[in-house]
Amino acid sequence: MSDDPATDDASSAEDAPTDDSTAEDVPTDDPLAWETLDSAVAYSCPGFDVRHEDVRLPDGTETDFDYVAEPESVVVLPFTPDGDVVVIEEWRQAVRRVNRSLPVGGTEPEDEDREAAARRELREETGYEADGVEFLTSVEPANGIANSVLHFFVARGCTPTAEQELDHNESIRVDTTTPDELREHVAEREIRDGRTTLGLLYYEAFGTAEE
Repeated sequence: MSDDPATDDASSAEDAPTDDSTAEDVPTDDPLAWETLDSAVAYSCPGFDVRHEDVRLPDGTETDFDYVAEPESVVVLPFTPDGDVVVIEEWRQAVRRVNRSLPVGGTEPEDEDREAAARRELREETGYEADGVEFLTSVEPANGIANSVLHFFVARGCTPTAEQELDHNESIRVDTTTPDELREHVAEREIRDGRTTLGLLYYEAFGTAEE
C-alpha cells in the first residue's frame, strides 16, 4: 500500500470478496456437525451474551457448550484525502492499557446495511466522515468460543466534520498517522490490536474489489 491509497495498485484486488458475511451455512448433514438440542442465554450484559447449549456430538455423546454471542461488528480503515490513516486510542480495561487501533464498533438494528454501520461508527468515534466506503472482507476472529463476525471496510476522503458521539463508557482520542508508520507499529508490535493488524495486512495483500 502506498502513501496515496487512491493510486495503490493491489495485484490481487480481483480476488477480494463481496460483502456476503462469513460462512454460516455448513450443511447439517456434515458428519462433523453437532446437533443442538437446547439453547438459552446463561448470562447477559451490555455488548454480549453467554449462551449455554445442550448438544449431541457425532458419536452420539450428549454434552454442553458455552460461547459468547454478540452483534456483528464493523472495522474501518479510514484514509484522509492526503493519504493518512485515521486511528483511535482507547482505554481497554481487560488489558489495562491504551489501545491504538482502527475505529471499530457493533452493528445496530437501525443500520440500513453494514456500510451504513461503518459510516456511523467512523463518525461517532472520530468525528470524521467519508466520501466513499468500500467493503474489504469479513472474518470470524474466534469461532471456537464466540459467534463474533468482523466486517472490514476501507473509507476514503475522510475529513473531520463534527464532534465525537461517544457512549458513556468510551474514552477515545483521535489521531492520524501515515500508512508507513502504521505498518511499522504493527511490525514492531507496538500495535497489538488484532483487528487493526488483520485489516491493514489484508488490505495490503489484496486491496478491495474496486481497486
